[in-house]
Amino acid sequence: MRRKSFVRSAPSAWMRRLATVLLTAVALSTPALAQHGGPAPAKADKDAGPALQKVRFGTNWVAEAEHGGFYQAVADGTYKKYGLDVEIVPGGPNVNNRILLPVGKLDFFMSANSLQSFDAVEQNIPTVVVAASFQKDPQVLLGHPETARTLDTLKHLTLFVSKEGMASYFQWLKADYGFTERNVKPYTFNPQPFLADPNSAMQGYVTSEPFAIETQAHFKPKIFLLADYGFNTYSTLIETRRELVEKEPDMVQSFVNASAIGWYHYLYGNSRLGNELIKKQNPEMTDALLAYSIAKMKEFGIVDSGDALKFGIGAMTDARMQSFYDKMVKAGVIKAGLDYKKAYTLQFVNKRVGIDLRPK
Repeated sequence: MRRKSFVRSAPSAWMRRLATVLLTAVALSTPALAQHGGPAPAKADKDAGPALQKVRFGTNWVAEAEHGGFYQAVADGTYKKYGLDVEIVPGGPNVNNRILLPVGKLDFFMSANSLQSFDAVEQNIPTVVVAASFQKDPQVLLGHPETARTLDTLKHLTLFVSKEGMASYFQWLKADYGFTERNVKPYTFNPQPFLADPNSAMQGYVTSEPFAIETQAHFKPKIFLLADYGFNTYSTLIETRRELVEKEPDMVQSFVNASAIGWYHYLYGNSRLGNELIKKQNPEMTDALLAYSIAKMKEFGIVDSGDALKFGIGAMTDARMQSFYDKMVKAGVIKAGLDYKKAYTLQFVNKRVGIDLRPK
């Protein structure tokens, strides 16, 4: 079982302190990078056409289908059509790409959810969200079909939830649905305790953990996608530095547009090129899991639903951001009074880019 939940959950207090310490250390050791506005464009080749601007994009985990639109845009030449030479820098269990963005070692970063964006404002980190690749967070609770009939029934089961989950979405479940910590046990990213106890439920992502359970235990778990019950954070957000928004808006716009088109190609076109690049960077990835993840992203509207249906992939709205912020304040996850609007900008989204690529 992959440990994706760990990196996508909201950072705990000690993680926030660690990130601040590391960020300060990197900034002090690389003062030139802290002032750098991103890689310079490559030199033009007379026979190769216009020069491409080099861009480094850091993900929050190893290569997988949930990053497919970005890999597709590299593999099928979409980024190049927009004048960009994009290098994807994978994350992983021992990699923290997020701290490399503010100091100029990355130009863009894949943020897990809006909570991380609000945290950046609280920590005075000069980053801003410019697009939301996922309209729905893929966070789910998984139950046994015979005992997990509704979300409400989960309150009476043993719940395997990680420390990071307890600090984020579980606080919302407590505030909005009356969950308690009485039946919670630590989730160690091992599904065996869940599989052994039919009176239990566990956390996961709709694109991966159900597949692992079906493969290992040969039954389909009951899936509760928290986004469909009101946990309305954006997910797989594209973050950049404020200085790039101010000094290189055309480059930012090109990256946002090309990424959206990459997602349309990956979901509705031929994903083979994107998948080949994913498997090259992550040899443990299988064709079966890639196909399953794509199918679930489409089935549950992870990427292309809600506002994206009207405004295009990457869409964001002030109303949605405020709604989630208010829920997190109510749940005690975010402090009241935070200037959450500093966490994002609508400058580069809601332009209907690529919307005509949907199946007719």
